[in-house]
Amino acid sequence: MARDSQAALIALNRFGFGARGGAAGDFTNAASDPRGFVLTELARPNGALLEVPGLLSTPELGKQVFDYQFEIQQARNAAKVAQQGASETPAQGSDAKQPQRRNLSLSTAAKEIAGKDPAMQPQLADSANAAMQPPTMQTVAGPPKPPAQPLNIIQKTFRAEALARLQRGVVADCGFVERLVVFWSNHFCISANKGALARMWAGSFEREAIRPHVLGRFSDILKTVEQHPAMLFFLDNQQSLGPESRAGINRNRGLNENLAREIMELHTLGVGGGYTQDDVTALARVITGWTFAGRKGQLGAPGSFVFNSNAHQPGPQQVLGKTYAQAGLAQGEAVLSDIARHPSTAKFIATKFARHFVADDPPPALVAKLQDTFTKTDGDLRALATALVQSNEAWQAPLTKMRSPYEFLLASGRLLARNPEDPGRYLNGLNVLGQPLWSPAGPNGFPDTAAAWAAPEGIKLRLDISAQLGSQLADRFDPRDLLELIAADAASVETRRTIERAESRQQALALLLMSPEFQRR
Repeated sequence: MARDSQAALIALNRFGFGARGGAAGDFTNAASDPRGFVLTELARPNGALLEVPGLLSTPELGKQVFDYQFEIQQARNAAKVAQQGASETPAQGSDAKQPQRRNLSLSTAAKEIAGKDPAMQPQLADSANAAMQPPTMQTVAGPPKPPAQPLNIIQKTFRAEALARLQRGVVADCGFVERLVVFWSNHFCISANKGALARMWAGSFEREAIRPHVLGRFSDILKTVEQHPAMLFFLDNQQSLGPESRAGINRNRGLNENLAREIMELHTLGVGGGYTQDDVTALARVITGWTFAGRKGQLGAPGSFVFNSNAHQPGPQQVLGKTYAQAGLAQGEAVLSDIARHPSTAKFIATKFARHFVADDPPPALVAKLQDTFTKTDGDLRALATALVQSNEAWQAPLTKMRSPYEFLLASGRLLARNPEDPGRYLNGLNVLGQPLWSPAGPNGFPDTAAAWAAPEGIKLRLDISAQLGSQLADRFDPRDLLELIAADAASVETRRTIERAESRQQALALLLMSPEFQRR
């Protein structure tokens, strides 16, 4: 079979994370059968699952957080008692021996709390890589800096989850399944910045609610996502009480519509998808009682999804013109099942899927094919991914989209054979480039257009990172050989000339990482 270098570039960049360095032979394999190279990953059983020793389930992680927070609260209470005792100590005579001041122990306690309490740590402290930070100027007479606080359980867990995800992306053959994981994780996003539970659960949410279903049915991923404790916490559904439920009456509290609104606007129907504010309110009533068990485990295992009937709004509800008379948990599951199969959902998902992989303004014919596939297969996401790869439109559209910061750093790691043993370098790079891992600014996730990542400041920061990599690693590689690995005959004359005329290997490697063949997908 004839080699097709341009199709190989599309296979690796549009659908994957780019070619790996060394002897992987990704570009050669893709050039011989571009579509088959991409589709092979879809056929691997359980290929999306991420089962790594040491990564715990959401309830196990929840228990750790609850225990940790309880320990912090006890330390605070002890510090408060110590402070009150110090203020009540009677004054001593001027000639009396001064006792040791208890404020010293309070200071020590405060430092200990600061080391344990995530609220008192910088929000992204666990993703900073001290080795990459420039040295700070030391004042002549300044006091010595206190030693760095050890990572707490939340920070350690986040880094372990991040490392597992990064390592999977770096070693994957094509990376298409991992790209699907990233797409659906961003579609059904939470933010680790919400609080300790969200940060602790960010990785397990993706492992448990996203990965098992990226090649399954949309109705299943929707149900699993909306019932996961991380999503319930992120969108405050544990605070939502049916106004006429037993808990709502006793506490004089009512609905929180956050989750219901985002289910309709961001997860399924989309803006203009045919729903009204009354539908949002009705759905919010339907999913009251969807919560997770707390530290004391009164409703179930701490950190697990539970249905609290005392918080559920009783009675039938009408959503999108249909009345749901089911009682309890089944009522909400029935609504989600119908919304997953709504025509507006099919159109919204097809458009967003094509926009992510192909173009900011995707070909209407491609969107129509994907929408038809979604509808006819009852939301089969493997069939949806297959239809995308098999469509001619996905291979004919030019590579105009810009790699996101995550895709850029993963592609760099793959090409330069840098399978991370520590996530700090990647996490710090993501923070610098404006895409902190699992931490979008809002429930709509990170932007998915070329313009969002092609701003001048963002390009400058990418160039800075590329220059750092060039200065650190250029002695190990010939950039001209790397160009053959990522693009071969598909590399433009301009890119080849630019790399060949570079003043040094360091500069050549940086220019390669900033080339259209590397940055565009």
